[in-house]
Amino acid sequence: MAHHDHHHHASSSSVRLAATSLWSPHVHRLGRRRFLAELGRGAFAMAIVGAGVSACSGDDDDPAGPGPTLDPGTDEEPITDAASEPTPEPADGEAEPEAPAEALEWSQVSLGSVSAYVLVRGREAAVVDTGTEGSADEIGSALSTLGADWSDVAHVVLTHSHPDHVGSLSEVLGEAPTATAYAGEADIGNIAAPNPLQSVGNGDDVLGLEIIETPGHTPGSISMLDRGIGLLIAGDALNGNEAGSAVLGPDPRFSSDMDSAVESVRRLTDFDFETAVFGHGNPVLEGADDMVDLLARVL
Repeated sequence: MAHHDHHHHASSSSVRLAATSLWSPHVHRLGRRRFLAELGRGAFAMAIVGAGVSACSGDDDDPAGPGPTLDPGTDEEPITDAASEPTPEPADGEAEPEAPAEALEWSQVSLGSVSAYVLVRGREAAVVDTGTEGSADEIGSALSTLGADWSDVAHVVLTHSHPDHVGSLSEVLGEAPTATAYAGEADIGNIAAPNPLQSVGNGDDVLGLEIIETPGHTPGSISMLDRGIGLLIAGDALNGNEAGSAVLGPDPRFSSDMDSAVESVRRLTDFDFETAVFGHGNPVLEGADDMVDLLARVL
């Protein structure tokens, strides 16, 4: 499977912006690829085994690029850069060029000791995990921060079957009745759902994110990867810490098979991503794949 490198560099001011947003009590909009591109690499944190709590997110938008320039004193047409030139028409028999996918935007939903996530691509949205019972209002508010609402939600993805991740499933599907709900096949029998759940596994695609099977925390645990912005949604296959500065291993207190859970961490080293988000603990916004590589060596 082909992989891509999403490491980026930027100024220390961008790092300070990210660090400040980590402590915000609110759910914010996280910008597109430009936000990740502008984040600098901070001090490399030693990854350790454990579990964390709390929540965070950051915000930034892509600024509009410069418009065409006109050389003063001439009657020439405006000069444009190559990116603004129209795409040539394909020759007879050639396939139409594929339009670039819209960038993914995401927001964390802080629900106390657990987090859900909302994802938006264009006018289509997904909810990843639903938190404990009574969390639908907070999830709806997070959708609003990304300019979406319940009518845009086409997908509800459950990373695993534990009650703190599926507790508001019925409420969420009540708000988004046309959405398809997904879970790993081995967990479906342990999830109470008002509608049949669709099983997903390695290589399946939901909203342009790749499904990765990461069993061990539960038999059917799954993670999701967006290669476009380098985002890993790990569920409880990994954890974060309170400061958002380290990737932590699966919690042995709540994992059904630690040998499988450790093997899933090693499997995640095969993928490239800059940012990792978790069911428990603050997201790591930069250098997350390096931290997972280190974690896999010490587990």
